[in-house]
Amino acid sequence: MAEPGVETRTRSSVITARATAGFEPVGRSVAAARAFVRDTLQGWGHPELVDDAVVLTSELVTNAVIHAGTSAEVLCLRSDDGIRIEVADRYPEREIPVQSGRTLGNPDRENGRGLLLCAALAHRWGVDYSPTSKHVWFRLDLPQRAVGTRSAGPVVPDALLPVADSRVRVAVTQIDRGGTITSWNEDAEELFGYEAGQVVGKPLGDLAAWPHTPGTGTGLAEALRLSRWEGSYGIRCSDGRVIPVYSSHLRVRDTQGEPSTVCLLVREHERAVLQTPQRPAADPGTESRTAVDPFEVFIGSPAPDDLDGLLQRTVERARDMLDGDAAFLLLATDDETELEVRATTGLPAARQRFARVPVETGASRYGSARMPAVHEDLAAVPGAVPLLEATGMRSVVTVPLKVEGRLTGSLGVAAEAANRYSNEEALRLQFAADRIALAVESARLGELERLRRGSLSFLVEASDLLAGTLDRDQTLALMAQMTVPTLATWCAVYTIADHASDPYLSYVLHEDEDRIDGLKDLLTSIAPPDPVPTPGARVWTAPGEAAHRAALTASVHSLDRPAGPLSSGIDATLTTASTVAGETVVLPLVARNRVIGMLTLGRPSEDHFRQEILELAEDLSRRAALALDNARLYSERVAISQSLQRSLLPPRTPDIPGVEVDVIYRAAGEGNEVGGDFYDVFPIRDGVYGFAIGDVCGTGPEAAAVTGLARHALRLLAREGFGGPAVLERLNAAILDEGPRSRFLTLLYGEMHPREDGSAVLKVVCAGHPLPLRLRPDGTVSPAAEPQPLLGVMDDLELYEQTVTLDPGDVLLCVTDGVTERREGTRMLGDDGLAEVLSTCTGLTAGAVAARILRAVERFAQAPASDDMAILAMRLREPHDR
Repeated sequence: MAEPGVETRTRSSVITARATAGFEPVGRSVAAARAFVRDTLQGWGHPELVDDAVVLTSELVTNAVIHAGTSAEVLCLRSDDGIRIEVADRYPEREIPVQSGRTLGNPDRENGRGLLLCAALAHRWGVDYSPTSKHVWFRLDLPQRAVGTRSAGPVVPDALLPVADSRVRVAVTQIDRGGTITSWNEDAEELFGYEAGQVVGKPLGDLAAWPHTPGTGTGLAEALRLSRWEGSYGIRCSDGRVIPVYSSHLRVRDTQGEPSTVCLLVREHERAVLQTPQRPAADPGTESRTAVDPFEVFIGSPAPDDLDGLLQRTVERARDMLDGDAAFLLLATDDETELEVRATTGLPAARQRFARVPVETGASRYGSARMPAVHEDLAAVPGAVPLLEATGMRSVVTVPLKVEGRLTGSLGVAAEAANRYSNEEALRLQFAADRIALAVESARLGELERLRRGSLSFLVEASDLLAGTLDRDQTLALMAQMTVPTLATWCAVYTIADHASDPYLSYVLHEDEDRIDGLKDLLTSIAPPDPVPTPGARVWTAPGEAAHRAALTASVHSLDRPAGPLSSGIDATLTTASTVAGETVVLPLVARNRVIGMLTLGRPSEDHFRQEILELAEDLSRRAALALDNARLYSERVAISQSLQRSLLPPRTPDIPGVEVDVIYRAAGEGNEVGGDFYDVFPIRDGVYGFAIGDVCGTGPEAAAVTGLARHALRLLAREGFGGPAVLERLNAAILDEGPRSRFLTLLYGEMHPREDGSAVLKVVCAGHPLPLRLRPDGTVSPAAEPQPLLGVMDDLELYEQTVTLDPGDVLLCVTDGVTERREGTRMLGDDGLAEVLSTCTGLTAGAVAARILRAVERFAQAPASDDMAILAMRLREPHDR
């Protein structure tokens, strides 16, 4: 056991490298600190120290950010003979540990284990206190190596050496801070088919088929920012294929301090060229300092924090353990009827994650994933392992993952040669599977819980957004934008107008805007999916088949043409083909027992949808279908309403000799074109014109119904030869005949008789309406009528007619109470305010007078108008205006 104390540095302990990072007092900081130390030591070339250093750092940072609740700072120092790591926190008032009886802590306690581990794993360690912080440090000595040797392995027979092509090609590419390719060597050109000029300046993400699950795992952008990273992914070649590669990334900086990432890539089956050697096993005679965990023996310590990392580590270790060419791990669905591919290594791109295979593939025990199985030669039993069809694998061993007797998954290792595996390998693999099954299931349940919580949050937000609009086009856009990129790489929405209509492509969206036009052209060129009302997602192969045919045709036509840039010609067709090369599914949009459209989702490059994503998409499609149908119904009703309302408005204003007439009308309420206010100007007989402006009690459709009655009755009665009082008395009777539907009405009605001298005689009846105002050329404003009882209240009305003569240049202004009763707080425009505004309108045309009145009303208050408004202005032209 190492002794705590003060470390002394000799001349041989010169610091040769230094790295530091700070971490906030949150739970995720522990994982971030582990990653920082792991990447730092791997970058310094000391992978053999990574496991111990990461374990100790994890415990010390946990003590700081979780138990002490303070920020932590991790400092890594490298010297010629060792590594020193310091963890500092901001909690110096904690008491110094008392080392009575050499007991440093209780192993069963949640906190305090960090010092126990330091004593067990580190060669030296200590605790330093200052007035503002506490430093816990430990030192790990470097193992003795032969001069000039970074790491070494044993001599092995040639037959056991890794297999590689006769000419190993290592692609070298450099990626700048923004993820853009800046260099591309000759081996990269040979491996992937692109010349340097075609890819330099483009994002690596355009070529990389990165395995990624929404909400989990490490993305390409994050991997490029790490100091060092190794792993597998795919590269899209110039011919549209995706080939699996093994890559090693190293983050570097140039002399100006600008960071970039150097990526070395080889074919997946040649991964041994780049793969970091595993930590060498201890000598048999060396006593282990800590207890050995069978799970960590197989997975390695520390285990990956996320499910994807754990599964990928599992298949890689399983393949290496049995010296296989490929490995795969599938997880069972909740009903244990299907297995979903979650991690593979060494298999073609077509065997991407989330593809599904049945648990039972035959009647024999070897046809069930519930039992271990060894197939010495798959050529003799075609279809025995559906996942390996057309992969070139000949022999395979598969074992189940079980937790408490329940099937949770299947782990398999395959080889290209026949007769490679026997029951002995099956027992070894089953032993490893038993060690990891519980950890995998625990991680799977954790991921599933995160996905379900995220799904609920997603659906709540989607419901709020969809409920916030009744506009059809906006609803379509929201459907697509909520789907991409959360659920799919691209989506298309088809709509069906009625039972007799064919599906119509209404909206297309891709996460890369440059691909939208090509995708839209492709989908337009093929028949839409059938509008099947059956719930759930169904696979649609037509886009992929059409894109494949188009790519082949374009390739044939381009054979005799010189190569062009990556984004034009044949390459544009190949880009569209790769867009729909993965799985495409269609979900029906069903609302009120009718299919009103289809939501189409797609992924590129042989990717498959996982079941949880499809279930979430199905929930979204149900909500989106109802929102889309509500928008359709609303649009239809608005169109009907507007058509009916427009029929209530009078036709165009007639031309009256020597008189300018202008009208401004504003109906209150969204979508209303007609309300309780109305106006009309119409010819009665030769040389006589009628005009009216009225206000029905209330607003909206009910008031508009009385409006229509009043306007048409006025025209009919006036043209029958009735005078003003008789017209209004008969209209009053008609309103009262409506019974409970009747509403009282204020009305100004008049007849205009233009004269040859330019004047005009008016005969006016004002039934409870705001009085008309007369504006003379000198600016004088006066009422042009007297008030009388309103209509729709009393049976017996006795109304009289008043005669007014307007001279050339006079203006007659008629308004409804929406103008005079405009309010701002306790202030009201009123009759006096209207008269004051009108007095400033001398010399203006009728249209200018009406516009000035409206502008004054709008400026009087900030809030939008809550009542209908009608403004009728009539001006007698002066001789010089004629």
